[in-house]
Amino acid sequence: MSLDILVFGAHADDAEIGMAGTIAKHTAAGLKVGICDLTRSEMSSNGTVERRAAEAAAASALLGLSARTNLRLPDRGLYITSEHVAAVTAEIRRHAPKIVFAPYWEDRHPDHVMCSRLVEEAVFNAKLRRFMPELPPVRVDQLYFYFINDLGRADLIVDITGYYNLKEKALGCYSSQFEQGAAGADVVSTPLNQGYIERVKARDSMLGQRSLTPFAEGFAVKSPYKVELF
Repeated sequence: MSLDILVFGAHADDAEIGMAGTIAKHTAAGLKVGICDLTRSEMSSNGTVERRAAEAAAASALLGLSARTNLRLPDRGLYITSEHVAAVTAEIRRHAPKIVFAPYWEDRHPDHVMCSRLVEEAVFNAKLRRFMPELPPVRVDQLYFYFINDLGRADLIVDITGYYNLKEKALGCYSSQFEQGAAGADVVSTPLNQGYIERVKARDSMLGQRSLTPFAEGFAVKSPYKVELF
């Protein structure tokens, strides 16, 4: 399926943490948006692969995604290898998006950092006609980076005030990760279930203050992006 926007994350919930409001805003405007999770999150302290897949499906429905895929690369085993770059490149070529999003290149979780690097490599390779010639080349117009755990310099922000309720509901789908005081002997205390969503909300509120809006999501770029002046 051809997409307008393709968002990559290392794990299901990465994209929702960083930019669920932006996703919802664009799907509401009629754009086709997809998410590609690189792994099945099999190394997560809480939840199971099956439960994470069900949670991702519920969040996808709320956000109005046109597609959600999983490359089944190894959780905590993402590296810049020819196989991993080829897998991400093929996903870009299958969907031919104009815009791609990836995690910010600095983050406390190594998989987020590796996902960022893999997507950057793949965006470059996707336009090379002699690389994987069995799939037609694709030129991505712009690569943006969203924040998960660590907030860097936001080069642009998107007002998501009207869609913040949807972001909170999408994050709420991942109860295995974010539910506070979850019962059960097999539940491990992690930063995610110790008020993490509240910290995300505080971050989005802080970003919104820059433009006098209640909530915003921030993005970074490595290359200049074009704007139309009126």
